[in-house]
Amino acid sequence: MNKKNLTIGSIAFTMISLIPATKSFAAGTTDDRDAIRPYEIKIPDEALADLRQRIKATRWPDKEIVTDQTQGVQLATMQKLASYWSTDYDWRKCEAKLKALPNFVTTIDGVDIHFIHVRSKTAKALPMIITHGWPGSIIEQLKIIGPLTDPTAYGGKAEDAFDVVIPSLPGYGFSGKPTTTGWDPIRIARAWIVLVKRLGYTKFVAQGGDWGNAVTEQMALLGAPELIGIHTNMPATVPPDIDSAAFAGVPAPSGLSADEKHAYDQLAYFYKHGLGYANEMANRPQTLYGIGDSPVGMAAWMIDHDTRSYELIARVFDGKPEGLTRDDILDNATLYWLTNTTISSARLYWESKLPFFAPKHITIPVAVSAFPDELYQAPRSWPEKAYPKLIHYNKLNKGGHFAAWEQPELLTQELRAAFKSLR
Repeated sequence: MNKKNLTIGSIAFTMISLIPATKSFAAGTTDDRDAIRPYEIKIPDEALADLRQRIKATRWPDKEIVTDQTQGVQLATMQKLASYWSTDYDWRKCEAKLKALPNFVTTIDGVDIHFIHVRSKTAKALPMIITHGWPGSIIEQLKIIGPLTDPTAYGGKAEDAFDVVIPSLPGYGFSGKPTTTGWDPIRIARAWIVLVKRLGYTKFVAQGGDWGNAVTEQMALLGAPELIGIHTNMPATVPPDIDSAAFAGVPAPSGLSADEKHAYDQLAYFYKHGLGYANEMANRPQTLYGIGDSPVGMAAWMIDHDTRSYELIARVFDGKPEGLTRDDILDNATLYWLTNTTISSARLYWESKLPFFAPKHITIPVAVSAFPDELYQAPRSWPEKAYPKLIHYNKLNKGGHFAAWEQPELLTQELRAAFKSLR
């Protein structure tokens, strides 16, 4: 795959039922197509029984012939995951958490968009739309909803409050699956602006990592006056010469600071060792029938996203939870399975033609949180050049690619600080 086009980041869908209920319209709309409709998550017992049966029927390969992860996700890790998934794991606990939140759906550009919308009790709360990535979902953000919307209950101040809007990307989770091409991050960004305005907001901020960053940056580039600032935990800031050298796997350019050299090494490692899933999904997403038919195959594909995240997940299934639990990991995987979105979510890689790490010349205020175990930890010098209106930068000492999921307290603190000047 050309580097300039690089993008990182059997149970029918009828299991999820939509409750037509009383129509709810955004302020100023008069068309049913703009309706904000309540959404009920309803998974039949038969779907869960089928999942367990498929896991137990897994045909296991031979053990890897090395002592580390260089051949991929290790057999022992997957067998521990499968054992827990097929016996002790309870999807209904996750479902209860989701159903306790206000879930809605609205049709935008011909696709049903599912979203969680939690309004703060604080009158002057700042609206924020938060976008997940792959292999994530709305499950990633569940831990930050309370601290963001009700800060006084979590050690914050009332003036830190946000209203949060958390949509499922098209083709992911409970959102509809596009039946035509063209749903790239730019089109999703347009849909998100429509969504937030349809909810009646005239001023808002946006946050994202992974695909969430790509969508959030495109929202900024679209120039909607209602969007006053963005925050990213996976910024696109890599200078072109650095990116070219890292992709080629040559020694780092001279003159880099210690932080820049560290980021270069992380990026070069990812380009060399971490692009298998991205290349396949960007080129041939429809070929992934096997992982759409095998829960264990799907889970292995998902948790091999990046080395640091995989190492963390492997430790969790070795009985050493840190940031994530076994249930966290399987809640997310089960959501993908039950909604049959393994392939529909992969198509986003095929659709996007954006260079993922290249600066996009964003001119509105931008805040950056640089986590150490991200694909690369952006050194301050790169965001300062990429974002002329950098309003916040913090280099954290803990956390990785799934910041909201792994380190919700840290990310909450970052978001409060990031947007303080924009309230």
